[in-house]
Order: sequence, then C-alpha cells, then structure tokens
Amino acid sequence: MNIHEYQGKEILRSYGVTVPNGKVAFTVEEAVEAARELGTQICVVKAQIHAGGRGKAGGVKVAKNLDEVRTYASEILGKTLVTHQTGPEGKEVTRLLIEEGCDIKKEYYIGLVLDRATSRVVLMASEEGGTEIEEVAEKTPEKIFKEEIDPVIGLQPFQARRVAFNINIPKELVNQAVKFMLSLYQAYIEKDCSIAEINPLVVTGDGKVMALDAKLNFDSNALFRQKDVLEYRDLDEEDPKEIEASKYDLSYIALDGNIGCMVNGAGLAMATMDIVKHYGGDPANFLDVGGGATAEKVTEAFKIILSDSKVKGIFVNIFGGIMKCDVIATGVVEAAKQVGLEVPLVVRLEGTNVELGKQILNESGLNIVAAESMADGAERIVSLVK
Repeated sequence: MNIHEYQGKEILRSYGVTVPNGKVAFTVEEAVEAARELGTQICVVKAQIHAGGRGKAGGVKVAKNLDEVRTYASEILGKTLVTHQTGPEGKEVTRLLIEEGCDIKKEYYIGLVLDRATSRVVLMASEEGGTEIEEVAEKTPEKIFKEEIDPVIGLQPFQARRVAFNINIPKELVNQAVKFMLSLYQAYIEKDCSIAEINPLVVTGDGKVMALDAKLNFDSNALFRQKDVLEYRDLDEEDPKEIEASKYDLSYIALDGNIGCMVNGAGLAMATMDIVKHYGGDPANFLDVGGGATAEKVTEAFKIILSDSKVKGIFVNIFGGIMKCDVIATGVVEAAKQVGLEVPLVVRLEGTNVELGKQILNESGLNIVAAESMADGAERIVSLVK
C-alpha cells in the first residue's frame, strides 16, 4: 500500500526524523491559509499523488508570497500530472502539501528496501540526491553504497556512520545523520514498510539533516496490525477494480490488454500471461484467486474482469491442488449467468475433481470452450479474440 508524501512525513516525524513543517490543503483557499499559518518567506506547493517525478511534471512550485501560493495552487489542483511512474494516463491532483522553504546546501539519497536475494533489509545511500536512484545505478553505480542489516540486531550505529562518511556528509553533521538513519530504520521495521525512500535527504544552511521528500510503501500482508497506517489509504489513487478485488482477498492488477485472465497461484498467473503473449495476445489483468477460493470469490473475480471495457475474451486457467476444479467450474457457471457473458470464454482445468469440473461446464448450457492444455487454451482464446 502506498501513501502520500505528507502522510509519510507525519509517520517519520513521530519517530524523531527531521522533516520540514507543512500542511495539507484540498482547496486553493486552504493552501493560502496554510501558507499564512506557516509564516515563512518562501513556501513550496507540492502536488500529492502516488507517483514520483512530480517536479519534472510541474507538480512542485516554489512560492515567494501568498499571491504566488494562490496562483500555483490554482494551477496544480485538478491538473492531471503525467510522470514516468503514472503512465500516459497520468493522475489527477486532489490535494497539495504546503511546506516551508528550506535553505538547501547539498542533496543526498537514503533508502531502505528488502533485498529478496538475501532476505534482508538493505540501507542504500548516495550523494547523488534528487535524481532517480535507477538513473544513478545505471550511470554511476560506484556512487551507491549499501549496508546489509542483520534482522536480529538491526541497523547498527557503525553501519550508519560508515554510510554517512561514504556519501560525504559534513563531519560536523555525521552524528545527526546517524540518528536520522537509525530512526528511519525503526520506522521501517515497526510500520512494516516494504520501501522507505528519502530523496532528497538534505543538509541545510542552519546545520540540519532533513527529509525533504518521503516515500513510504507498506506490506499489504501486514496491514491487519497497522490500523493507523490503513487509515492513510487514499482510494482515489487506486484502480476501482483493484479496490473491489481487495474486498474479496483477490490479487488483481489491471493491465492494458484485452484478454482477461483468471488463475490460481501467482506463478501460474505469470506463466499464463507469458503464454498468452507468446501466442500473440495481450493480457488485460493479473488475477490470482488464491488456493482457497470459493464459488463466490470466483463469481466476484469474473465480475471484476468484465468491468474492464477493454476485455474481449476470458481465459480461466486452474490447477486444482488445494483448489478443487468443481468449485471453480461452479463459480464460472454462476458468474457467466449473473453477468450475461457475451465474450468468448476458454477454460482449462487440471487437478482435483477435474472430471466433475468439466462435467459442470459441459452441462451448463453456456458457450464455454474447454481447453486440453495451457498452451491449447492460450492459443484458442487469442484466436477467438482476434
């Protein structure tokens, strides 16, 4: 789950991480009032969307007075920002962060992320702050420093100190930077983050080490114990189909194609999308109904797939291990009847109760194409859609 920058800074502030003072605003008048309350000569008007690259897209403006705050807030609110992370459709700005100006002397990058190769959290840092870390990794990888963190003892002060020296934090501010990193790590662990990225971390003219931006992502599987984090969820930033899927514990991600896929198991779902592409088709989604799906879940999954107007055909690819093929077949038939299915449907079933599942499909009276194998099913749905 993603949250906005201002929400991330609220969390970090509670852990003692230094962040600029700021206020969220939903209207132009609220933006002007927020700037007035901050009382600083310079304010920054920042678009709040779940995507990076806002500055390059015109979503971050420096205002020298209240009139400029009003002007910039009017320009940005309601604007659709297109960045390298939003895709060509962009995201509409519905809220702003009005933040006090900052005397920046130097920008750095600090990030915490899970390294899946080692199953450990890694602290990454670079003195190339303000730039996408992917760009730094590609052009100057030697400027990225990493510290692998032992999960038993956590980030150690000597590791943070080593990072601070490696990225050339001024000597007199090293202790402050160490405290910053240790507090950031504590927030990362206690809030079940998947990413904590500070870009840029800045050193200011008055000798502060401060998070000028904050990106926190959270492990959705841990949200049951992070009720306060869950309250930060902004449904306007999420695909309505993905929101609906989450209500039924379905793993759904919308894509740009026209062949809806319903599969059980993430690995099989990925393989299904690959084989659809192999035969010249384009998947419209990733949808994993999970190992313990009921007929109701399958019905809802069908409805979500068909709510995408781009879908011109559906491929159901189920391997029944924990999941029983007859349960899937019952759900498919029920869903097809409820939604009045009009697009081609190809079903491939294999595993537990497969014969019973096929019998349910055959006796349904619906126009369902039964596939003998995964490849056969992919080839058939692609040809039917075309």
